[in-house]
Amino acid sequence: MDSAEEKTILLVEDDPNDKLLTVRALKKNGVKGRVVVASDGVEALDYLFAEGSYAGRDTTAMPRIILLDLRLPKLDGLEVLGRLRSDERTRPIPVVVFISSNEDRDLIENSGLRASGYVRKPVGFEQFVEAVRQLDL
Repeated sequence: MDSAEEKTILLVEDDPNDKLLTVRALKKNGVKGRVVVASDGVEALDYLFAEGSYAGRDTTAMPRIILLDLRLPKLDGLEVLGRLRSDERTRPIPVVVFISSNEDRDLIENSGLRASGYVRKPVGFEQFVEAVRQLDL
């Protein structure tokens, strides 16, 4: 099981600066694999379920982890997480949610949805690199 797709990380983030920061932090931590970036919840689900512009993608090859911002346009992170957890194809994929506050974390936990972990969005690059290092990818 060494396909490139199995080493894919799906990053779901709408903020261009946070996208760049995340990709740089992954590289700085030596994380191998391709990073697929979805700019909103709809695009993320299209990628995962091979719909829209991703129609025809092999859905048997799922990302090894999903990094999901909670605050997204079109379809927010909570709705995306709900869809992921309700489908047997995506249920086993670890999902780490980027949160801005403890209230965000409480919101997810109170929803009954299971996130694999949380990373608080820090301001500085070095703090973010450390947060990504702790993901142990």
